[in-house]
Amino acid sequence: MKIDGYELNYSEEELDVMLNQQTRPVELISKDFEGYKNLSENDKKAIEHLVNAANIINDVALEQDNPLNLKIKEGLERASLRSSHAEKALDLFHCINGVIGFNGIDREPVRIVKEAALLPGRNFYPDDLSVEEFHRILLTMGERGEIDEIRKILSSRTMVRRAGDVLKAIDYTEYFSEAFSEIANELEAAAYYCTESEFKEYLGWQAQALLQNNPDMDMLADKHWAKLQDTCLEFTISRENYEDEITGTVFDNPEIIKLLGKYNIKVVAKDTLGCRVGIVNREETEKILLSKKMLPELAKWMPYNNYYTQSSVAEEDLKQSMVDVDLIALTGDYAMCRGGITAAQNLPNNDKIAVQTGGGRRNVYHRQVRFSRDEERYKKLLEQLVDPALHPYVDKSKVIVFVIGHENGHSLGPGSDYQNSLGMYKHIIEEHKANVVSIASIAEAAKKRADFDRETLRKIYASWIVGNLFLRAKPMLSQPHRVADLIEFNYLLESKALWFDDRKKLHIDFDIINMCMYKLLEKTIEVQLSKSVEAASEFINRWATWGEWSRHIAEIQKSLGVKPYIKIISHF
Repeated sequence: MKIDGYELNYSEEELDVMLNQQTRPVELISKDFEGYKNLSENDKKAIEHLVNAANIINDVALEQDNPLNLKIKEGLERASLRSSHAEKALDLFHCINGVIGFNGIDREPVRIVKEAALLPGRNFYPDDLSVEEFHRILLTMGERGEIDEIRKILSSRTMVRRAGDVLKAIDYTEYFSEAFSEIANELEAAAYYCTESEFKEYLGWQAQALLQNNPDMDMLADKHWAKLQDTCLEFTISRENYEDEITGTVFDNPEIIKLLGKYNIKVVAKDTLGCRVGIVNREETEKILLSKKMLPELAKWMPYNNYYTQSSVAEEDLKQSMVDVDLIALTGDYAMCRGGITAAQNLPNNDKIAVQTGGGRRNVYHRQVRFSRDEERYKKLLEQLVDPALHPYVDKSKVIVFVIGHENGHSLGPGSDYQNSLGMYKHIIEEHKANVVSIASIAEAAKKRADFDRETLRKIYASWIVGNLFLRAKPMLSQPHRVADLIEFNYLLESKALWFDDRKKLHIDFDIINMCMYKLLEKTIEVQLSKSVEAASEFINRWATWGEWSRHIAEIQKSLGVKPYIKIISHF
């Protein structure tokens, strides 16, 4: 079957298997949810406009991701009215939110249509632009003195297109002007209805940021968003740059590095937009806020803390808000579930002006994502891979402790200059650092928290190891969270903190976990402080190896039936 001249890559029978046997649902809240019923009528009207904005942002993200996305999506929507084959292909499209992407298991990407190509520069750059040509053009432009244009090309908020023999950068507010204007209108309407002044003010700033070609407006919107702590509604436009695999390659070219240094050009990969709408769960938020008190002490506890500044966690002015959210919508980057789905997030990232100019950060936790685990399958996994004595320690209620520590970990350690200097490896090292901060700091937290007794610590460690480090397939470099998990698994194996007996069952030496992870954290911070792509590459090559036990775990995972596709079920 063809969609607007493009041939579907999977038969209807293949799609049936993928959707019915290999897909797990993540169901978001409906209007029957108690937290929604308790909202005022005006806040309910505000949510309608926020969801409209989220849906428009989804189309923006699709265009950023691949030049075929919108064309194929629209074609599938038309064809699905008369064809079950097209309807199922559209369902798979929604699972990965795009025409092509990895599913976290297979080495080849999932292609909705056969002609789809996985572009390293996504649609941020011309689809025929190679890394080699990109570097040549930048150097040519440097020789011509076109420094301001190079600066724009290497910024996080531009779409890049050809202009003769060179490249031209177009700011998001210009390239997506029609969509951004529609989003701004929806935000202004939501601001009109919403009942909370701080949230209303944030929406106003965010609307203006979409209308002006001025990074300072993003900064002001981010600063207002990061301060939201006591509001009932949640709305986020996320800007993260995991997908762009071209911009960071400039750090591999000594001539370009020299050019960057000469003109003090900052390099930040392109931001893919995502959108989150939800209702803050106040009761659960209070539990999460317990971790906030530890941040100033953890800043002093971090290795090599005298070599860098951690402005967002200064004791006299702790700039960190935290909320647990019941989700209404996840769109754009959030809905690109290509091997996983975001359980929580710490924003703005260190590369954003808001953080660099003293603004705070905000952690948002996704309740419905946390609750989507297949418990029956998880029980079988324990039976096959974990010594029975450890089973009582694997407790899903303790997973949130690791997630909280991970998000707090992003607020600790070296900032964006150190991170960005690691080029294509920056996300792997940063996600790994956040993991290690989380686990290494739990013993520190236990000194202050009566609820973190010896047995609780063991449950946190065991739940993290089984839940995160038991990988389903060998990760690729484009999967920074999974590569980070593999690094930690191998380090703990080599350190004898965990091992497998002759029955191939996991054992854990709980007494040395903390010591091992702090040593690993020291090594990780050293890599970030080095500002060296080579140091990052060596570190990853040393520890992210796919060994005997990783292969065994992946085989067991596969035998239990892997579900690499995620269907977000939204009711609004």
